[in-house]
Amino acid sequence: MNIRLLIFCSFLVTAKVQAQQDSTKATLTLASMYNSNINYYGQVTAEKYPYALFNATLRFPSGLYFTGGGYKLLNYGSGISETDLGIGYDHDFNDKLSASLAYSHSFFPASSPLLQASNSNNINAYGAYTWPWFKTDLSLDFAFGKQRDIFLSFGNSKEIELGTIFNEKNVISISPAIEITAGTTRFYESYIIEKSKRQNSNGNGKSGSAPGITKGNTTEIVENSVNQFKLLAYSFKFPLNFSRGNFLAEASYQFSILGNSKEEDVKHQQSFFGLAVYYQF
Repeated sequence: MNIRLLIFCSFLVTAKVQAQQDSTKATLTLASMYNSNINYYGQVTAEKYPYALFNATLRFPSGLYFTGGGYKLLNYGSGISETDLGIGYDHDFNDKLSASLAYSHSFFPASSPLLQASNSNNINAYGAYTWPWFKTDLSLDFAFGKQRDIFLSFGNSKEIELGTIFNEKNVISISPAIEITAGTTRFYESYIIEKSKRQNSNGNGKSGSAPGITKGNTTEIVENSVNQFKLLAYSFKFPLNFSRGNFLAEASYQFSILGNSKEEDVKHQQSFFGLAVYYQF
């Protein structure tokens, strides 16, 4: 899964569970996830950071919802790597067209190794249209804090029910999807500066060195690159879902082709494996 507004994405994945609920009642959805590496709008660091995520979403019949959660990098540090709070509103115009607007604020510890640490705020506008054979979605994000970035994601997906197991309540389905993400990368400028500080304070690296830049003058290359609105990633996703009543479990595989050629020692074909469980009260 993309790291952008993880809580919002968690909420969307539970739509299948929500459809089985009484729409006149408030619902509480609890989610727990594991992923083999963290990514930010398709971008990754040279270091691999598997993580575990926990989230709670309280949704009201009006469409208003509140979220809270956090995640822990499993191979970095001893404390929580990020916590966040969010508020949003979603609306179904009809059976085919839906839209959402959400805001979240993230809290990062000092010297965070994450790409997104400089953008602690996120405003997301999302729209989806269901065609006869697939669903198209468009997502626009404005991320800001120490830096300001804009991201645009376009995707197509299709939910395919494979059948039931043991009884008709246990449904197995897959939801293959393709997503294209573009945006600015001002967050990357802050990332390489903070990473250089950490390396220098630990006695590693050369003073003034810039991790992630492979050639040329660091300042010039970064300033000329991060302000450009450009392709960031192509992602191909293959989630396998198991649902029973208010419970949903998912195993997913994602293959991404990254568009940022300036990152040093980063493979530009990335694979991600994830597990997630959801329960709605």
